[in-house]
Amino acid sequence: MSVLVVGSIALDHIKTPVSEHRDLLGGSASYASVAASFFGPVRLVGVIGEDFPPPHRQLFADRGIDLAGLEVAAGKTFCWSGEYEQNMNNRRTLSVELNVFEKFQPKLPESWRATPYVLLGNIAPSLQRNVCEQVRQPKFIVADTMDLWIEMARADLLKLLGEVDMLILNDSEARQLTGEDSLIRAGRKIVGLGPRYVAVKKGEHGCLLFGRDGEFFSTGAFPLEQIKDPTGAGDCFAGGVIGHLARTDNLSFTNLKEAVIQGTLVASFCVEEFSLRRLEKLSGDEIAARRKAFGSYIA
Repeated sequence: MSVLVVGSIALDHIKTPVSEHRDLLGGSASYASVAASFFGPVRLVGVIGEDFPPPHRQLFADRGIDLAGLEVAAGKTFCWSGEYEQNMNNRRTLSVELNVFEKFQPKLPESWRATPYVLLGNIAPSLQRNVCEQVRQPKFIVADTMDLWIEMARADLLKLLGEVDMLILNDSEARQLTGEDSLIRAGRKIVGLGPRYVAVKKGEHGCLLFGRDGEFFSTGAFPLEQIKDPTGAGDCFAGGVIGHLARTDNLSFTNLKEAVIQGTLVASFCVEEFSLRRLEKLSGDEIAARRKAFGSYIA
């Protein structure tokens, strides 16, 4: 089954305690589409500027990602700059230049509107809802969000929750959205707002998965000795989740739990290098080997 990924494509300038790099491939759609491509065919919808480096575009092509929905607009590509603190958990945004992304309106090729599995990357809820209006009878829609939209576009976000099958957000965002200190209460409260499932990311502490019928699952993260760049880990998690669901075409809660594990594993590879450099070299065999190792840790 194919996966449709809609979101931002960016050039990132990132500084961590390890090192600093400029003009890295970034954006929610970039990370998510590459992550999902390890599980099956991916269709990417986004916008880039005339300055977008050809090697970045080639990376998408090398992963077999369909770029018929990629718009090239006059101007510069969306650019984000950030700096991470020593613990790698906290980061500070230094600058945001929306450029061509400021006027982005997702346009799905007609033949893509029946794509069965859809991932709405971390973009404005109004744009995510626009995509929901364009797709036809999808099997499963996953939406990612962030604190900015909870604060500035809450009304649109709440409307979106009734249109998607799964919402992905991190622990602080779950608390922000619900006003609950307990993540268990927060997760259950968000499920009550509309989505069938909610995945609450906890960074190095794993993920909580909630279902509308009271289902619950908790998993840890894969233990890593070194993290070079946490950027895009959440997007890779989302891409791994939707990719696994599309490959298996199985929406049972048992398989959703495995999807969360697969997303966790892909994200663990992402943080080992800057940008998508680790995923460029990643193989399916490496994911399978890490899944086997992870199984021995959580058994």
